[in-house]
Amino acid sequence: MRLRKLLWLGVFGLACTGVAAQEKWLIGQSAPLTGSNARFGNDVRDGAAAMFALINANGGVAGRPIELVTLDDANDRKKAGANTTVLLKERRVLALYGYGSATLSLDALPQAEAEGVPFFAPFSGANPVRVNNPVLFTIRASYADELEKMLGFWTKLGFKRVSVVHYDDTVGQQNLAIVTEYLKKIGLAAQGFSIKRNATVSGDDVQRLFDQHPEVLLNTVLSGPAAQIQKQLAAKSLFVPTSSLSFVGAEQFIQAAGPASAGVSIAQVVPGPGKPIGAVQACAKALRDAGVAAGMNTTHIEACFGAQVLAEGIRRAKKPVTPQSLREALANLGTYDLGGFSVTFAPGAQHGSRFVELAMVTRDGRMIR
Repeated sequence: MRLRKLLWLGVFGLACTGVAAQEKWLIGQSAPLTGSNARFGNDVRDGAAAMFALINANGGVAGRPIELVTLDDANDRKKAGANTTVLLKERRVLALYGYGSATLSLDALPQAEAEGVPFFAPFSGANPVRVNNPVLFTIRASYADELEKMLGFWTKLGFKRVSVVHYDDTVGQQNLAIVTEYLKKIGLAAQGFSIKRNATVSGDDVQRLFDQHPEVLLNTVLSGPAAQIQKQLAAKSLFVPTSSLSFVGAEQFIQAAGPASAGVSIAQVVPGPGKPIGAVQACAKALRDAGVAAGMNTTHIEACFGAQVLAEGIRRAKKPVTPQSLREALANLGTYDLGGFSVTFAPGAQHGSRFVELAMVTRDGRMIR
């Protein structure tokens, strides 16, 4: 409750004078705080805001607090684009941070590039946010890294018929193409199963998927439709070995699917909440201090990590700090150890991590790695 109050005060506080605004490092974010992916969007926002609050409690950066300005896009691409215009043109943010997907980034990234503003740590490993772009910085592995790890596991066990659940848009088709290319190298073919974003997966849809006779399902969609598929398969007493991209949101998926989530493996791009390393412990402290009631999950952790790295970039930027000097500082960051988890940036090499682990959901809803 305390965190949400601080966030609202921060947003309304932007109505203050330009001089007051310059006394803070303003970071802009568009996130799905409502709608079909609200749990995920709120976890992203809460994790980052909590870490910024912890940094502020220790003096901020160069004596100034960091303020996260989050606008709700309800998981809608056009709204995310419109929010970005507001953040860049009206709020004059120093950087854009933590957009919730590649689709939500499609209309935002070109705007950031045009303004020369860093587009930092989008929550996606899809191709549109894996390009070489002077303003783009990522701190997670690509979906290609994740999918290759999954496919390597299943194909080594002898499974050959792979169905890919993907969205029927540009990003979804690109995810299917990654699997298709990988399987083609070993003489296999992928089967695509497309669904619409923000749509309910019906029983007929699931039957149509099962009629493909898959030996393995690869989910590249969000927790809602992924959970609907698993629950309906379970209701029909059907079982298909399943792996999901990290994009599904492990904890969000487990909550949505309930007992049907058991046995599903999910790629992880950050260490888990139980990992006894400094980086995870710092995130746990930030969330506790901010009064976040929900248990810490990997979405929180990734958001915390991104906030720490971005703050370090601000600290190292040449004065006066501008979007350009921040970009230069981030590009020359080198290897930055958060405490057991490292991110590495160099000029022209701004995708900072290839860390991937596979974790499986247990019958009691835990993740084991």
